[in-house]
Amino acid sequence: MPLEVADRWFDFKRLDDDITHIWEPHVIPLMRCNIWHVRGRDRDMIVDTGMGVVSLRDATRHLIDKPVLAAATHAHIDHVGSHHEFDECLVHRLEEKDLAEPYWDKGLYLTSEDLVRQLADSGYHCEMGQCYIDALPHADYDPGVYALQGTVATRVVEDGDVVDLGDRQFQILHIPGHSPGSIGLWEEATGVFFSGDCIYDGPLLDGFSDSNIADYITSMKRLRDLPVRVVHAGHDPSFGRERLLQLIDDYLKRRDI
Repeated sequence: MPLEVADRWFDFKRLDDDITHIWEPHVIPLMRCNIWHVRGRDRDMIVDTGMGVVSLRDATRHLIDKPVLAAATHAHIDHVGSHHEFDECLVHRLEEKDLAEPYWDKGLYLTSEDLVRQLADSGYHCEMGQCYIDALPHADYDPGVYALQGTVATRVVEDGDVVDLGDRQFQILHIPGHSPGSIGLWEEATGVFFSGDCIYDGPLLDGFSDSNIADYITSMKRLRDLPVRVVHAGHDPSFGRERLLQLIDDYLKRRDI
């Protein structure tokens, strides 16, 4: 059945004066990354940039009136699709090459039987050949020719580095497991934590070729000690510390720790 043309590609929800949640409603839930715009005094930050099907830079012009840094919590396709649109972008050292030389050039279709099985084992039920979008951004768009566009990071970070927006400072936490260079951005002053795909309120994925369960366990234990107020994750709704501890304990229990 042909896909219809969407009347819009991005949705926006302003959480407070400084943080806006952005998402792509016509990307299927499995691949629908949470995009976060954080307003700072001297510069803004966008945490993850979605699939890159439609220009995020153009869609956020009404939000951005100063220099902006695009931070990648990791370099998987659903989180860095529009990083190339921004003059400044950030990634962990272990995924610098993945950001510059993307592995994805096979269109917006699920074509791996191994991945279908892996996702099913984790709680995501998809079908071979399934399209990652359920509508087209415009009538002439061909999902089959989609290719993730790479970009060179202007800043490569390590654990403990700080992103300074002028009036807000976010510490880089290296929390590998889902991927080698997965990071979170932690603001101690407010208790706000952008967690990427290390932890979110849904089935966690630790079976990819670049995943490492032992690292994931270590990262989960580290997050247990983080005095967060709110977690803005890479997927699914935001949540507080009580839910964070429950998700961590559920994961550790599943891995018999």
